[in-house]
Amino acid sequence: MFCSLSPGSRSDALQHGTSGTLPHFLQEPDDAYIIKSNPIKLKCRARPALQIFFKCNGEWVHQSQHQSQEHTDQGTGLKIREVMINVSRQQVEDFHGPEDYWCLCVAWSHLGTSKSRKATLRIAYLRKNFEQDPQGREVPIKGMIVLHCRPPEGVPVAEVEWLKNEEPVGSDGNINTRADHNLIIQKARLSDSGNYTCLASNIVAKRRSLTATVVVFVNGGWSLWTDWSACNVRCGRGVQKRSRTCTNPAPLNGGTFCEGMSVQKSTCNALCPVDGGWGEWTEWTVCNAECARQRSRECTAPEPKHGGRRCDGATLGTDNCTGGLCTQSEVLSLGLEVSSDVALYSGLAAGVVTVVVLIVAVTLYRRNQSEYGVDVIDSSALTGGFQSFSFKTACQGNPLLINSSQQPDLTVSQTYTSPICFQDSMDKELISQEPSLFDPLPDLKVKVHSSFMVSLGVSERGAEYHTQKAHPQTFPRGLAPDYSGVGLEGTLRGRREKTLLGPLAPSKPSRPPLRTAGVFGHAGGRLVVPNTGVSLLVPHGGIAVDTTWEMYMVINQDDSSRYNTRQEVLLSPEVTYGPLGLDLSCPVAMTIAHCAEVAADNWSIRLKRQTQDNKWEEVMSVEEESTSCYCLLEAQCCHLLLEHPGRYALVGEPLSQEAVKRLRLAVFGSADNTNPLGYSLRVYCVDDTPYAFQEVASAERVRGGCLLEEPKTLLFRGNSLSLQLSIQDVPQFLWSIKPFTTCQEFSFSQVWASNQHPLQCAFSLERYSPASSQLSCKISVRQVKGQEQILQVYTSVEVVPFFTQSDCTITSQMGSRAFKIPLSIRQRICATFDTANAKGKDWQLLAQKLCIDRNLCYFARQESPSAVILSLWEAQHQDTGDLDSLASALEEIGKVHSTHSTSSRTSTQTTTRTTATLGRSTEELDAEFT
Repeated sequence: MFCSLSPGSRSDALQHGTSGTLPHFLQEPDDAYIIKSNPIKLKCRARPALQIFFKCNGEWVHQSQHQSQEHTDQGTGLKIREVMINVSRQQVEDFHGPEDYWCLCVAWSHLGTSKSRKATLRIAYLRKNFEQDPQGREVPIKGMIVLHCRPPEGVPVAEVEWLKNEEPVGSDGNINTRADHNLIIQKARLSDSGNYTCLASNIVAKRRSLTATVVVFVNGGWSLWTDWSACNVRCGRGVQKRSRTCTNPAPLNGGTFCEGMSVQKSTCNALCPVDGGWGEWTEWTVCNAECARQRSRECTAPEPKHGGRRCDGATLGTDNCTGGLCTQSEVLSLGLEVSSDVALYSGLAAGVVTVVVLIVAVTLYRRNQSEYGVDVIDSSALTGGFQSFSFKTACQGNPLLINSSQQPDLTVSQTYTSPICFQDSMDKELISQEPSLFDPLPDLKVKVHSSFMVSLGVSERGAEYHTQKAHPQTFPRGLAPDYSGVGLEGTLRGRREKTLLGPLAPSKPSRPPLRTAGVFGHAGGRLVVPNTGVSLLVPHGGIAVDTTWEMYMVINQDDSSRYNTRQEVLLSPEVTYGPLGLDLSCPVAMTIAHCAEVAADNWSIRLKRQTQDNKWEEVMSVEEESTSCYCLLEAQCCHLLLEHPGRYALVGEPLSQEAVKRLRLAVFGSADNTNPLGYSLRVYCVDDTPYAFQEVASAERVRGGCLLEEPKTLLFRGNSLSLQLSIQDVPQFLWSIKPFTTCQEFSFSQVWASNQHPLQCAFSLERYSPASSQLSCKISVRQVKGQEQILQVYTSVEVVPFFTQSDCTITSQMGSRAFKIPLSIRQRICATFDTANAKGKDWQLLAQKLCIDRNLCYFARQESPSAVILSLWEAQHQDTGDLDSLASALEEIGKVHSTHSTSSRTSTQTTTRTTATLGRSTEELDAEFT
């Protein structure tokens, strides 16, 4: 239309400029968003321009939809043309193209055309639901807080703002709100507690997320001990104490209270005051020149101590020698005579004392020699001194046994000089009155004098004595503290055998560990800790030929409070297998029972291993894949493939308050020994694992309790709410119950950490009449705002039912009897599926059909992936022993391979034969293997 100019338009061309310039856009259309149903106005302005038209999505906009204006630039005199169009929401929605809706302007002048930029038009929106709402958290003070927020989808992209208690949260050195819409608080403070909301907004609307409550708690800490108080008595034995308070810091916002005692008491001995007393007077001195003599005494009988009064009176006494009749010369002469007499008498006394001492010494020496001579000659005393039967011998000469007035020297290694004999009843009474003298300590070597000092600790009889006193060595090889006394025959099995010392048990464990052990060779086998849900499978071929290992498995029963925090909970017993130097060519399969409800993804469960410095390190998370370990988590147990001996445990971190831990509830009853009409009901709440209930059952079997109701399972949620137990429907006219015991409660922390000690509460009842022999009632166990279980009690008090339990006593199985899959079948499967074919590694399909297709990278690094998969299948099916699932999987694989190509016929035939063999009875399989 605008290819040339008519003659009548020449004047217009001059007005628009004939200087030879193309149109220049003074305003171009901008990108815009259509909000709701409001149309968008696009505007263009150019100079000089004969015409301006819009072009949208490659098509010209009709001239009727343009609104044009024209005016003259006052500076240049050139005309400026301005054009505007409206774009509706319907136009944008109806457009379907590879890119967004766009428009541009085209301006004409007498020299040509110019195009503006493209303006993109989009419909603005903001959806209602957040892709991820922030979750409330409880964090310790100075811990890190991370609140995640993913805003709703929108155009344009929504901007995120965080609100705390409806006030905006700004970023500073400790708070970061710009980390990918997340709120990160590096070190939590008490002031950071509050309700946090994620606010998303764009040009269309604003959206608010769910409110996340953040609680910053402070665990209590003990203050320093105060000084010991003064003894509460002025004299003698008393008590003093010191105290501390849980104020360093005080627990806040639900933090745990300090564990331990707030007051310590100690016995004290207050020293009683001792008043002084005078000792004896000394002899009078010789008269001096003044005709006086003196004597003295000291305040030492006793000396004043601990504030006691000193002696009253004089320490020096003076007296006249002659009553005042002597002179100075007389005194001198008298003094010389007295001094000479004293010297004479002193010499005679010293000589007499010396003679007496020599006589006594010679007499004692001869007597001792005669006594030792009797022991040397009497050889019967040596050979029969420690026999259990009695015999007659001379006991009069033995002062150690008969003469009770002469005490023996107990510091000389308990050395007896003659055999112990009981001559009459008086001797026996003397012996019985001093048990510490004749009862030798454990492992004490009793020596007997003879011509050569024969030690019974070395002689044959002494060896028998120690055998009776010593504890039997029941530790498995690898756990025994000392093998220095084991002979060659006890340390070698087959051609060669390796025995390494494992870790020693704690010096003072709170409970003795449960142990089992067995000697395994090339055929492998299985270790089982009875009634605990813990077992270990050693695969066939894992141990080299002509080599045996004495392997053991231990369940540690120490307190495990280190796991029971707000973050981690122990979900299984701690299990150790060894010895530490175990050398296997393929991993072992360990099965451990746990108490986590894993149906919902509310737990983060990890496998941990204890290091040499008694710290725990994370081996793997059961949700992740690892090449060092394999974990198959089931509803009630976990199967592990392990390559390194050590102590392992399953630890869980609850991800929300919906995390559930299974508890087993059981009620036992027994008669009250102190009250003939009394009866006691004991309710236990333990982790739902065979090991935890076995501990309760063993304790009740010892105390004579009987199980009154089948144990039930309670799902205990991690919502910080307590567990309540109450007794109901007790016959009021037949039985009475002690007041204040009808309803009892366990705190949340006690139940959440119940693996430390079995939780127990008791209800004490008393019948009004001996004729009331029947007891029926209900015991309700419920968590606040949680699940409830009812234990029905109906029992006869007079006829106590006997509590029985099907105990498993098999602790180890060696060779073929330990496996469900016969060895010949196992070898066929491994030979078939370990070989790759054109369709890939067949062991992967085997793992898929056996539902063990997670973490395949672990099997890939094994020398025989099929053998490891079958070992895991063995551990998974050890209780049922059902081979149907394996046979069905092999049959499906055979059908799949037969449809691929004819090249897999051999594999198909082998698989079919194996499937048919597995379909036979167990007796036939055993017979074939034999």
